[in-house]
Amino acid sequence: MNKTVDFFFDLGSPASYLAWTQLPGLCARQGATLHLRPMLLGGVFQATGNASPAMVPAKGRYMFTDLARFAARYGVPFGLPLGFPVNTLTLMRGVMGTQLRAPEQLESLLSALFNGLWVQRRNLSDSAVLDETLSQAGFDPQAFHALAADGEVKAALKQATEVAVERGVFGAPTCFVGEAMFFGQDRLDFVEEALSQGASSFSS
Repeated sequence: MNKTVDFFFDLGSPASYLAWTQLPGLCARQGATLHLRPMLLGGVFQATGNASPAMVPAKGRYMFTDLARFAARYGVPFGLPLGFPVNTLTLMRGVMGTQLRAPEQLESLLSALFNGLWVQRRNLSDSAVLDETLSQAGFDPQAFHALAADGEVKAALKQATEVAVERGVFGAPTCFVGEAMFFGQDRLDFVEEALSQGASSFSS
């Protein structure tokens, strides 16, 4: 039986960034395939009535402290980008378009954008900053924006977001091992356990 992890994410989610730094190694250890599932977190929030923890000041302060603890545990750099929270509509459309049209470039693109936001702390909502980040990573900014403006790509991201909600997703990151759902990068130990033991025991 093939072991897979469906990873639903949005670039603007700091917890998605932390999960992204860990999932490839986790999947390699377990002989599993990682399926990247871009979605628009704002659309998920709207559909489910959820909201970012940052909307509650005390909860937001704690969340970022906790995320910094996990980053230290993982040994990865982490900091809030300028302009946080980031409007990721263009970013996620560009990611979806790359997955559809040039999937071999997707991992490099995610590396450039995740690191641009959460390591270099750049405000990628600013088109000029985004273009500079893309260029430095070897991507054509005009091609990226063309993908983000493509009607088929827009529809695909909307559909992917709807699929996420239908599967029970209410926030990012969310991982599925079979039908078993795990929300949050702080549940990666359960993801690995599900892969090692078989997801059926986690589905109920």
